[in-house]
Amino acid sequence: MMDSQENALETGKQEEVNNVEESIQAQAAPDETTEAAQEEAQVPATEAEAEPEYKRHYASKKEVLARVKEIAHSDEAPVKGEVDYLKTVFYKLHIAEREANLKSYIDGGGDPESYHVLPDDDEEAFKAEMGIIKEKRQKLLKEQDEEREANLKRKLDIIEKIKAMVTSPEEANKSYQEFKALQQEWKEIKNVPAPKASELWRNYQLYVEQFYDMLKLNSEAREYDLKKNQETKLRLCEAAEKLADEPDVISAFHQLQKLHQEYRETGPVAKELREEIWARFKAASTVINKRHQQHFEQLRAKEEENLARKTALCERVEAIAAEENKGAGDWEKHTKAIIEVQAEWKTIGFAPQKMNVKIFERFRAACDDFFGRKAEYFKTMKEAFKANAEKKRALVEKAKALQDSTEWRSTSDKLIALQKEWKTIGMTPKKVGDQLWEEFIGACNHFFEARNAANHGQRSEEHANLAKKREVIEKLKAITPEAVDNVQEAVQKLVEEYNAIGHVPYKEKDKVFDEYRAALNRVYKELNVSVAQRRLSSFKNKLKSVAEQGDGALDNERARLMRQYEALRGEVQTYENNLGFLNAKSKSGNSLVDEMNRKVQKLKDDMNLLREKIKAIDAQDKE
Repeated sequence: MMDSQENALETGKQEEVNNVEESIQAQAAPDETTEAAQEEAQVPATEAEAEPEYKRHYASKKEVLARVKEIAHSDEAPVKGEVDYLKTVFYKLHIAEREANLKSYIDGGGDPESYHVLPDDDEEAFKAEMGIIKEKRQKLLKEQDEEREANLKRKLDIIEKIKAMVTSPEEANKSYQEFKALQQEWKEIKNVPAPKASELWRNYQLYVEQFYDMLKLNSEAREYDLKKNQETKLRLCEAAEKLADEPDVISAFHQLQKLHQEYRETGPVAKELREEIWARFKAASTVINKRHQQHFEQLRAKEEENLARKTALCERVEAIAAEENKGAGDWEKHTKAIIEVQAEWKTIGFAPQKMNVKIFERFRAACDDFFGRKAEYFKTMKEAFKANAEKKRALVEKAKALQDSTEWRSTSDKLIALQKEWKTIGMTPKKVGDQLWEEFIGACNHFFEARNAANHGQRSEEHANLAKKREVIEKLKAITPEAVDNVQEAVQKLVEEYNAIGHVPYKEKDKVFDEYRAALNRVYKELNVSVAQRRLSSFKNKLKSVAEQGDGALDNERARLMRQYEALRGEVQTYENNLGFLNAKSKSGNSLVDEMNRKVQKLKDDMNLLREKIKAIDAQDKE
């Protein structure tokens, strides 16, 4: 066909050439600059804006280090975003591990001021591998810059060649195959420096369009060219439509960008089909772009939800840290609550990038404040324990110095005074306290046993006292809780009577005291049970009238009882903690422990009564 046109030009058949030119003008190449601009308007985001695939979850520093080594020692080109992400994740895990070690050290009784951070092999290895990656990236960037400059020079050479063709219209038909080769070469050349890209593309399109304008192809050659372009663009439409079934939204979006690049580089189609094919390709692109946009909207929504949850946890920790701690029990209770919040924090994913570090710093600051004050409290308590132990050790030495004395009256007064002073000294660590108590009470008992042996004449009085105490015990055994008020008075009088009775024979004192304590505990237990049953019965009778009040009256009553229950549980915990520091070996000197045990039992009985009342409210609420 091209030979025919050349013959026509040579033989002067100007009319036939004019007909060919008119046909070419009618089928002239579309405004590809406009079409490319329309296409670019359909792409909602660049690859830099899309969420990268490399942002996956790493559970440990070892996993992060393994990925860094893989990048550093493979032919894989390092991606700056992934390298920054790996660095952020590694140091987040590294800091969390270091804080966990510090907490474990403090919880184990260590002194925070004496704590030293040990070198970390993983961190040193991580820094070394990151250095390799940095050198690798710098080399790669330099190579990419050199490649872009070379590509720019090649494309400028192509433009100059097409420009030369445009200035030689008589050679246009002969240059057609060379022109197509230059177009193919242009497609194969990839990136150029970004500041030059737009101007380079406009110049290229300008001279391509000028070449088409003067190209004298016959209609069959022109139709063939348009038909090949049509087949290519229809194939691209089908490929774009199939991406709607791609389960990986990110992969589908990236594949679409490649299809857009190929569509842009494909030549024109017949004018009457141009809008139809472009509309089809644009519709398929819209589906993928919407899925891509929705995917990242969902990610952003999830990150906002994570931020809200983490903010709530910060507020919870700050509220716990602000609560008053009256003793070791409160510190341990609040510690357990904060550890539970920390465990929940670990289950929540990332917050938005601009807030992720800030919200973590807020959470860590609240935790650090609490555990710092806790460490200071126990440090002070440890010092107090040490001082108390020294005071008790001094009393032990004084008691031992008096244990062999035969000045019975004056020494008895001195030892009794030492025993009273002992009770005024605060708590000590259990193991040390037990040892000191055994030494102290052993020295006291040694003296009093010797005194009793010397005062054998007092035996008759002690036997009389033993008989009196047994009479009190029998009276306690005979008491029943039918009349609550009278029983309480009677029990109190018998307790006072028992305490007023003097010494009994030494060999009998443990036995009679055990009988007394068993009888007294039985009375208190039955008395508490009887009172509890009466109170519960009275409470159930009042529930219906409370329920008839409406407006959440039952809920209010239940909440009140729950607050009482929690308060009692706190008291029980306090008593039990204090009992852990007491371990009196002598039965006669164990009255404080017994009294505290009775109080604990009374509190537990009251807690059981409250539980039964709450169950009664729940049953009434169901009715």
